[in-house]
Amino acid sequence: MIGAGDVVFLLDVDNTLLDNDRFAQALDARLAQSFGTAERDRYWAIFEQLRAEFGVADYLASLQSFRRGLDDHPQLLRMSEFLLEFPFASLLYAGALEAVAHLGTLGTTAVLSDGDVIFQPRKIQRAGIWDAVEGRVMIYTHKERSLAQVESRYPAAHYVMIDDKAALLAAMKPLLGARLTTVYVRQGHYAAAAGAAAIRPPPDRSIAGIGALRDTALSDF
Repeated sequence: MIGAGDVVFLLDVDNTLLDNDRFAQALDARLAQSFGTAERDRYWAIFEQLRAEFGVADYLASLQSFRRGLDDHPQLLRMSEFLLEFPFASLLYAGALEAVAHLGTLGTTAVLSDGDVIFQPRKIQRAGIWDAVEGRVMIYTHKERSLAQVESRYPAAHYVMIDDKAALLAAMKPLLGARLTTVYVRQGHYAAAAGAAAIRPPPDRSIAGIGALRDTALSDF
């Protein structure tokens, strides 16, 4: 029988623990207000180009490229404050940190996120998630390709991956087989897109929101 000391809960961040869609909306509004809609659209074009090239959402690198032609704009330097000091704790889903705390009574909790190595950890810290998992934070370019590193850092008999992207969960499942339970959180724009039901293998468990994990038992995983 697997006990609490044998299980590691791997938690995604964006649209799993916090509403990153709302952050993107706030950034979009700030860019339009400060620079106009044409420049706002140019920022997002840069953002998507860099994401396609490097595989991660990099808001800071996008801003660095965005500065071209705007060095004298009075609002440009204020954007660093907007990004790095954004109140991410206000974007936590209801019950998110309580769910993390509860899972910590069932096993070891750790963040497993995609992202850059500057803004993404800053977001996790500002949201209070870093402290909630006692600093057990892993950020990779492609987390579904990094399970060997996860196993090396946090050896366990069983893992539970909690994420808002059903396709990513399906990609991870065959790599660990029965040693991995996948939990699909139906939040954010990925979950809103149709087609998750057709993804194979399907998630082992599906929940409407992260707060639902506050009332789980180890046997549920």
